[in-house]
Amino acid sequence: MFLRKDFRMSAIAASILAQSSSDDTATWIILIVELAIVIVMAIGMWKVFEKAGHPGWAAIVPIYNVIVLLQIAEKPLWWLVLYVIPVVNLIPAILVPVEIAKNFGKSGLFAVGLIFLPFIFYPLLGFGDAQYQPQGVPQQRGFAVGPPR
Repeated sequence: MFLRKDFRMSAIAASILAQSSSDDTATWIILIVELAIVIVMAIGMWKVFEKAGHPGWAAIVPIYNVIVLLQIAEKPLWWLVLYVIPVVNLIPAILVPVEIAKNFGKSGLFAVGLIFLPFIFYPLLGFGDAQYQPQGVPQQRGFAVGPPR
């Protein structure tokens, strides 16, 4: 009887370990895929920053990379505040990639790619033949001034 209990406990433990092992494998696969996406995204943004005349290392510095993206998109610095307001953050999350695409001479469809698939489209922008062509809207006191577009 004692051996049977141990055997049952071992079978249950083996079953739990088998589940844990398959869950661990899936977790590691997901982790590796996510890490690859982050690395590709960082490299792509590094190249975009360099093309726009900013230091590439800024792509891997939190918060500062958003400031540089705002500069590339020619948006005022106070838009950084919009990124931390729930729901309102959708406005700069859409408009900044649109302006970045426009400043690199890309279409609105490319901007949609930057919004929904940035890990594909930022490397395309960084390693592609697109050149940074700022629209040249002057900034004054944090607000864009100039003729309407």
